[in-house]
Amino acid sequence: MAKRLVCVFGGTGFLGRQVVRHLAESGCRVRVVARTPDQTAFAGVDDALLEFCAADLRDDSAVEKALAGAQGAVDAVSLYVERRGFTFEDIHARSADRLARSSRSGGLDAFAYVSGIGADADSESALVRAKAVGERLVAASFPGAYIVRPSVMFGRDDAFLSNLKMATRLPVVPLFGAGDVRMQPAWVDDVAQAIARLVGQAQTGEGGERVFEFGGAQTLSYREAVAAVCAELDRRRLLLPVPLGVWKVLARAMGVLPNPPLTIDQIYLLAKDNTVNPSRDGFAQLGMQPAGMRDLLGRCLARG
Repeated sequence: MAKRLVCVFGGTGFLGRQVVRHLAESGCRVRVVARTPDQTAFAGVDDALLEFCAADLRDDSAVEKALAGAQGAVDAVSLYVERRGFTFEDIHARSADRLARSSRSGGLDAFAYVSGIGADADSESALVRAKAVGERLVAASFPGAYIVRPSVMFGRDDAFLSNLKMATRLPVVPLFGAGDVRMQPAWVDDVAQAIARLVGQAQTGEGGERVFEFGGAQTLSYREAVAAVCAELDRRRLLLPVPLGVWKVLARAMGVLPNPPLTIDQIYLLAKDNTVNPSRDGFAQLGMQPAGMRDLLGRCLARG
């Protein structure tokens, strides 16, 4: 019997790479789909289990071709800064819907859409609004689809810890507001393994709403996260609260840059708690015990 084939859209991204690895380790064949797939990103993965496909998610025929012959699919595409032709609505809503519809019509039995904790159609953040719309569209287009909402993810060479590490090079580290927003940082490897478990086996029946929220074992404030990074790197720093209004002015000014180091959407995200809803399914329902950020800092942060 042929091995199960799962398509991972955004398969060369921070999360997507790890999803590919876990699916391959479970014995699945994996089709890595991206605009320009990087085949060098999968050292150590059995080449015989990997396929690579270049596709534009905004193109119906390209999506259908990428899904041909697959039994499962994952939308792990991420966009955090809008560019010409690539808006949050394009990628996180319309393209997500296109993938779900094509997966449904193509006879796939499992589809997972990676959204995020706090997805809200009424949010001030265009990114958060787009993800909420994407959830609704995916659920309608593929009944029984998995909606995956991770908290902020961390890992080696990530954006979250890398930015904190860079900030701690300064003698004074500015905080977003008082730094008291709570989060449950999830190790990217844990989230990837969970997604692989969801789509790596044949599914039967459509089921109802399937929302999973994934947070790490430790809940901490932004201030505590910065302090933990400082401690791991043996850096004694003053942590300075900076009003969110000041950050918003800076973010809007940086918005004219092609790759701004700070965006208004990031400010909105850091203004609200990012913790799992205890009434939602999560790691426990998959028989998993997630790691905590503090326990993996030494593994994720190279000194220097």
